[in-house]
Amino acid sequence: MTKTNFYHPKFIPTWILIGFMKLGAKLPFAVQVFIGIGIGKLLYPILTRFRKIAFVNISRCYPKKSLSEVEDLVKQNFEAIGISFFETANAYFGSNEKIQKLITIHNEHYLNDALNKKQNIILLSGHFMPLMLGGRALLLKHTIANIYRPQNNKLFDEVMRKVFVNNGAIMIKTKDIRAMMKAIKGGLPIWYAPDQDLGEKNSIFAPFFNIQTATISATARLAKTQNTVIIPFLFIRSSSGYTMNFEPPLNDYPSDDAVENASRTNQILQDQILKAPEQYLWIHRRFKTRPKGEVPFYQDI
Repeated sequence: MTKTNFYHPKFIPTWILIGFMKLGAKLPFAVQVFIGIGIGKLLYPILTRFRKIAFVNISRCYPKKSLSEVEDLVKQNFEAIGISFFETANAYFGSNEKIQKLITIHNEHYLNDALNKKQNIILLSGHFMPLMLGGRALLLKHTIANIYRPQNNKLFDEVMRKVFVNNGAIMIKTKDIRAMMKAIKGGLPIWYAPDQDLGEKNSIFAPFFNIQTATISATARLAKTQNTVIIPFLFIRSSSGYTMNFEPPLNDYPSDDAVENASRTNQILQDQILKAPEQYLWIHRRFKTRPKGEVPFYQDI
């Protein structure tokens, strides 16, 4: 990082935030969660737009929930957002020793077996609040490619990129399919979260919580690479730290039916969300792109 680029006064707030994150990463897990919940409660009445988006998403995905149940889940989601400040801080500035103590790993043999067989690997996951920490935790034992969306704040983006690169990751931008293909063909596992609305182009409408949802079609295209397997991967917070879980590689994927492929990945992501719905990124406008003629979900937001 050069003074010319990042010591301009406009970056002072970012440097202050980075300082707080470095301090926050030193706090014990229980303290981080306690303070994070408080931050989330403070953010709930302030971030009106994001609160409305989360409410729309949750009420649509859980149509049987009452108004009060939806509101309760939105509040829990904001508490998870508050905690995610410390999770991101741990991902950027936490020591390997601290992160190692916080995680419990389940079924890692699925990943190790694929590595031993020299298979190309796609780790399929959704956008959960501990997302960044999950990527850092993977790097404790494995060299992987992180698929990421560049941050609007160039300083924060550079800090994020350098932290992961210094810990052994290969950073690939979300839309750089060519680089993803190169990484896969080179035998480098990639961590891929396709549960974002990137518009109608390169997307297919498929069910997600029984809602026709614009679903990234690149997952199946990537999986068509010879000797490639998809392993569902979930990293979520528990009462005492974090659980990292690997599931069996998908059989007979992808098929020749694009909608079937998209539906299958959506179902995997849906099953993951149901295990920790309060930790999912509900503030993303996941259903922004609608089939032609359908009323928009977020008209007044």
